[in-house]
Amino acid sequence: MSLYSALALPFVEYGFMRRALLASISLGLGAGPVGVILMLRRMSLVGDAMSHAVLPGAAIGFLVSGGLSLFAMGVGGVIAGLSVALLSGMVSRGTPLKEDASFATFYLASLALGVLIVSLRGSNIDLLHVLFGTILSIDHQAIFMVGGITSFTLIALALIYRPLVAECFDPSFLRSVRGRGALYHLLFLFLLVINLVAGFQTLGTLMSVGMMMLPAAVAQLWGRTLLGMAVIAACVAAFSGFVGLLISYHLELASGPTIILVATALYLLSLLAAPSGVLLRRFKRPHLAG
Repeated sequence: MSLYSALALPFVEYGFMRRALLASISLGLGAGPVGVILMLRRMSLVGDAMSHAVLPGAAIGFLVSGGLSLFAMGVGGVIAGLSVALLSGMVSRGTPLKEDASFATFYLASLALGVLIVSLRGSNIDLLHVLFGTILSIDHQAIFMVGGITSFTLIALALIYRPLVAECFDPSFLRSVRGRGALYHLLFLFLLVINLVAGFQTLGTLMSVGMMMLPAAVAQLWGRTLLGMAVIAACVAAFSGFVGLLISYHLELASGPTIILVATALYLLSLLAAPSGVLLRRFKRPHLAG
């Protein structure tokens, strides 16, 4: 097998492979930087909870539209995700429960409710589509949606970069200067939800957060600045999509899980080889003491 047939031929010959590649790269460009900020804010588990919280909204959109309608499921997912975020914030402020505990409660209920709704009217194939995605069957409408969400995410992050970083590292500073930290927190949650909605169209609700957190973890091991980590995370996510699609094509594997496993392999490799990884930290010689 030549290098051309191994790396390029699947995308040249098959339109569904080109659409899947375009969607996965676009998704990575938006989800990667969001994942970096999510990890720096110590909200990794919140991101996982939110990925399941969009499921009941998507399931209701599935029932209302009578099928796998991209628009209806996307709108339903955004509404459900934002509702869970707002309810969790209200519970954490009005009760002794911490925000992560309230998120865990709501996401478990959302996951169960979403699966129940889909199972009432849909088939097992529909349920698998919602939970695990079907990136190889993505159409032009879904590509436009993912691309639009990615473009909006990058523009929004550029506009609110400074206050978002300040709220990330020192929330009390924005409160002291009336910087509306709560507003930027809500805007970031909105970006998180819409990127998860874009992810569930391709990777499903159970794995969409993987395109956020795994590249962000790799970026944190290699990067030294926030902008550098965002660029690394976006590149790792896009590369994982490209390699995952090739492996799934040649070995006839499920595309979504293969993409996530490629990102996992890059994370494990970074744990060993990165400047902050295990090997260099273990064998780094101590500085000579005068």
